[in-house]
Amino acid sequence: MPSAKQPLPFEIRAGSRELLVKGAPVPLGARAFDVLAYLHTHSDRVVSKQELLDHVWAGTMVEEGNLTVQISALRKALGARAISTVPGVGYKLIVDAAPTPLVSGPALPDTPSLVVLPFANMTAQSDNDYLVDGIVSDLIAALTRVAGLFVIAATSSFRYKGQAVDLADVGRELGVRYVLEGSIQQAGDTLRITPQLVEAETGRAIWSERFTGKTSDIFELQDSMTERVAAAIEPTLRGAEALRTREKPTQDLRAYDLCLQAEPLILSTAANKDFTKAIALLDRAIALDPGYGHARALRCWAYVCAAGGRFISWDEARVCVPDARALLESGAKDPLTLTYAGHALAFLDKAAEEGLVALRKAKAMNPNSVTVLCSSGWLHAYVGDFETALEDVQRALRLNPLDPNAGFVRSALGPILIGLGRLDEAVAVLELSHHEAPGYGSTTFSLLMAYWAAGRPDDAKRMADLMLARRPDWTLRETLRVTPFKYAPHRQLFADALRGCGIPEG
Repeated sequence: MPSAKQPLPFEIRAGSRELLVKGAPVPLGARAFDVLAYLHTHSDRVVSKQELLDHVWAGTMVEEGNLTVQISALRKALGARAISTVPGVGYKLIVDAAPTPLVSGPALPDTPSLVVLPFANMTAQSDNDYLVDGIVSDLIAALTRVAGLFVIAATSSFRYKGQAVDLADVGRELGVRYVLEGSIQQAGDTLRITPQLVEAETGRAIWSERFTGKTSDIFELQDSMTERVAAAIEPTLRGAEALRTREKPTQDLRAYDLCLQAEPLILSTAANKDFTKAIALLDRAIALDPGYGHARALRCWAYVCAAGGRFISWDEARVCVPDARALLESGAKDPLTLTYAGHALAFLDKAAEEGLVALRKAKAMNPNSVTVLCSSGWLHAYVGDFETALEDVQRALRLNPLDPNAGFVRSALGPILIGLGRLDEAVAVLELSHHEAPGYGSTTFSLLMAYWAAGRPDDAKRMADLMLARRPDWTLRETLRVTPFKYAPHRQLFADALRGCGIPEG
């Protein structure tokens, strides 16, 4: 119970089951009152959705949609900020009546805009978190394919997992109009997915539905959700069929599961052990389903990220090049497969033009994918098309403002801004990227170049020393041999800077 020193903006009269707001009675249904009373009793903590269902509807089989209806009614009665959502968990009653400052953020896009928050894992198995998160990530990826819809990337939305948030603040912070939240339940081999669409500013629930199916039908469930959510957000999208053509990634759910486990190891690679573990998982997935293109492409991406981080050598990473080329020659239609394979060819086989063909196809298919846009930025920088590169990377950062891997994305801005002659900006953004991801070798290398170009040789030498500590056999000749950059002024800058910092010719 809150202390007397925290005055409530409302009064609960349990005996008469009345709610008074500023002294005036507010009509409230019995279930909504019970939900409020329970949240009030436990206002010192987050209350899970399952706990609320078990307490308020004790002994009764009830859908989670009933709970979301009551939460919506309470927000209407008490104000949108009275009940915070904790994505992936439940709700918390905010008992402090003190006003909080408004969160500011980017302006709303002209198109319908959405963030999908982590869903609550109500499967009764905490080790299913990665599966629940994977389903939500795939839903986000599918929604980004809907033309005319602005969708915040998964790594930004998952920053809110486990935090008590005000949906209006989330909307303002990310610059979106709508929030999609929900839960996933499991009974045996049956999954029940319950999404709810909320207007961020008001907290008003404007749509919710239940999707039930077998675990073997998980992809059909995701497709169905995506279509219905798009229709709820913008009626003009009701006839869109973009998602109907979405292919099942694999027939073997064990392979799918292994990829879900490998992806975070690749995206947050900070040590060689993460890379090694990811490769082992992906090798198992491919052994289960040799035709699983996404797993093969993800393995290519693991090699790209490890080589970019300087955890393995360029020659060691080239083992994936034949598979990357085979994926593209097979006529792959998945944007991420095209991106991972195309980037691998550009970075590890010095085939930037070939990689760009794949990236242009990927961007046409999914113009809102942060991964696609970031890779497109890198590849355009390789060939000196810095204006296009800048546009792509800036859009990636706008779509994913809270990405925990923003250091990797932001790193691409370094060579782009150097190419545009904006040296002070290049230094500033690379210093931030280096701070966010100090272990990412490509950032260290680019910062060395930016310092040298900006007339700061001592700082450049400091970065060179960091590079040498990571790879003592580093030489100028090796750098020019393996660099994917084809832009002649960049290659000349590399030579000048490395010679100036005393790096051996080789």
